[in-house]
Amino acid sequence: MACSFAAATVVSSAPTPAARPLAVAPQSVSVSRSAVATAARPLRLVASRSARATRLVARAGGVDDLPLVGNKAPDFEAEAVFDQEFINVKLSDYIGKKYVVLFFYPLDFTFVCPTEITAFSDRYEEFEKLNTEVLGVSIDSVFSHLAWVQTDRKSGGLGDLKYPLISDVTKSISKAFGVLIPDQGIALRGLFIIDKEGVIQHSTINNLAIGRSVDETMRTLQALQYVQENPDEVCPAGWKPGERSMKPDPKGSKEYFAAV
Repeated sequence: MACSFAAATVVSSAPTPAARPLAVAPQSVSVSRSAVATAARPLRLVASRSARATRLVARAGGVDDLPLVGNKAPDFEAEAVFDQEFINVKLSDYIGKKYVVLFFYPLDFTFVCPTEITAFSDRYEEFEKLNTEVLGVSIDSVFSHLAWVQTDRKSGGLGDLKYPLISDVTKSISKAFGVLIPDQGIALRGLFIIDKEGVIQHSTINNLAIGRSVDETMRTLQALQYVQENPDEVCPAGWKPGERSMKPDPKGSKEYFAAV
């Protein structure tokens, strides 16, 4: 069956470098990166007054030093495997509709990777209840993704997944998100939580040998949604739904500290 590869267009808010370890195959996804900022300005914290509290908001600096967190996620369109079919996924299609957990992994048919991929799939309904889509990305082809999905878990495969696996054969998406290891042509274990406005609110990057925690991803997503729904509050260390939050001002924060 013939299959045409959609070009992956990445619009990045900042050029990002790379990291390190492995190797793999080719496909076809093309990327164009455009700078979002026009003047260099230092990273700063802006205090915006509300009726009840002072909210700290991170604003990024110049063209070459924009952090991904706090800025628009680089958009992309690429081919993926879902429900054993080839589909197109465009990140910006989720803007205004859903949160997105976007995670990168090094290679198909490896060892740590299937434990993460299946763990996210097994918890997919929990993310769905939080109006969140999960997207996995590696530099493998859609054909490799399909073969892995069609391999039983007991044989190191994935079995059926409840979310798409995206193909980034040209490495353009991995590069745009700053997780590409250039000399090996694969991605580190990067994970990004993107809100409904398309802004990256959380990022973690693990080296190749270290698997990620679905529990911590879920907790961070819940904290993000809480502070967006309650903009005059912030979440202290280890916060979970139902626990006490904090007012981000000298007087209000004393209520939290007095209670712990």
